[in-house]
Order: sequence, then C-alpha cells, then structure tokens
Amino acid sequence: MRYVQLRAFHYVAICGGFSRAAEELLLTQPAISDQVRKLEGEYDILLFNRQRKQVTLTPSGEKLLAITRRMFDTESQALELLSESRALRAGTLRVVADAAHHLLHIMGEFRGKYPGVKVTIRAGNTETVIESLFSYEADIGVLGEVPSGREFEIIRLNSTPIIAYAAAGHPLAGRASLSFAELAALPLVMRERGSKTRKKLEEGAAKAGVELKFAIEAEGREAVREIVASGAGIGFVSEAEFGSDARLAKIAIDGPPMFMDEALICLTERSQAKAIRAFLDIARKSQEA
Repeated sequence: MRYVQLRAFHYVAICGGFSRAAEELLLTQPAISDQVRKLEGEYDILLFNRQRKQVTLTPSGEKLLAITRRMFDTESQALELLSESRALRAGTLRVVADAAHHLLHIMGEFRGKYPGVKVTIRAGNTETVIESLFSYEADIGVLGEVPSGREFEIIRLNSTPIIAYAAAGHPLAGRASLSFAELAALPLVMRERGSKTRKKLEEGAAKAGVELKFAIEAEGREAVREIVASGAGIGFVSEAEFGSDARLAKIAIDGPPMFMDEALICLTERSQAKAIRAFLDIARKSQEA
C-alpha cells in the first residue's frame, strides 16, 4: 500500500469520479485509474463499482473512505502547523447550520480578522449537521440542540421557545396564543423528519394528549416560511429564528415552553485546526461579552 494509491482512492471517492479526481490532483485520468487498480489488485478487494461511467463506493470502499478522511485531515493539520507563517491567510472554513443568522455577528468579526479565509455555509437540520461533521464534510456546525458526548467541543449560543406563526392576513394572525388542540385542527406546515424543532413540537403535543398532522411538509426553514407567508398554513420556529418579516405574525403556544438550545459545535479532534480554533475563540468571546 502506497500513499499515492490511497490519495488516488480518496480523491476519486470524494470527487465522485476518476476524471474529477484527476483534475483536482493535476494528474491524468489513466494515472489515477492505475493507482486505484493497483491498490485493489494488491489487496484483492473491490473499492468502486464501475457501471456505465458511474462510480460508486462498495461497502469496503465506504469503510476505507472513513479512514482516509481522517488520514488526510490529519495531514492537512500537520501542513497547517508547519506553515505557521501562512496560517489563516488562506483556506476554507465549511459551516453547516440549521439557521445561519445565529452566526452573523461571529461571521462578521471572523471575516474582518481573517479576510483570506473563504467561508462556505450550507443549510441542514440537526441530523445533517452531525453527519457532516463526522464525515469531515463540515468544520463547524450550528444546531438546535446541545449534543452530549466528549467527541464535540460546544459553545452555547442561545435558548428560546418554539412559537407558531401565520401569514399577516391569516384570520388567526391577531391571536396572542394557540393551544395544541386548536393547532391540531388547522393546516400545519412542518419541517422534514430530522428537524429538532419538529421533534420537540411533536413531543410537546404528545404530552398534551394531541397528535399534530401536517398538511404540508417542506425541507428547510426558508421553504416553510415562504409557504406560510402565502397563507397555506401555520408554521413553527424558535423565537430567535423568527426574525423580522412584515408578511408574518408570531403566535405563542399555550403550555410549558419548548426551548430550542442553539449551539455551535465541532469535533473535538479537529478543534485545534487554526481556522476552526479562531472561529471558536471569536464565538466564545462574543458569548462572554
């Protein structure tokens, strides 16, 4: 087993094909194919399914990718340490968040201090955040529940109750609050399975002896917001994420408050990477201020 063979395998796996891996590594496709073929031949193992120009990982390939993700991330951290003088002048910080607005004040300061670091942000629910961190597809995560376990470094951001909301012209827009029984009789717009907001809402309703059924299920908070703004139903969100939108009116939910505890997290094993550490330090100082 040689380094070049593992590197070729790793980039084919993460890039989704031999041609894209060759472009990424500035090599020819035959060279990449040859290295992967030698790796498979030496250990008599099939790492990729090759069918009609589509390349997918076999179960053995999936297991090896989990190892090479850690391997090449460690290599990246070593390079970062050895390139101290260039630290935080370049690179990319990848963020996956259930709601990006929780990070806006941190992001502004981070970009001001480290303008050379590119930041990518994508949306995801709690399950997506956790999966992206463990698969090394994200560096920082923001999610609606404080996870347990030593594998995470955690900074608590805020804790706010879940509320209902309706279009400003909806007949119930003027109501101060609604009970679970009243909500059960209304057309509801719910987040996808895996959303912590939805899970806590359904648990709260169950404690009140009510089952909530959705009329519309939508993936992502913004999709729900737009559907509710059209007047199609009642949506739910944590109060901190409601924001300011003249099209919408927020409504409290009767009963014990259901709190969403927003947290910024990263894998403990990756917390000393310079871009991640710098972001965490700014976030921690902002919470102490």
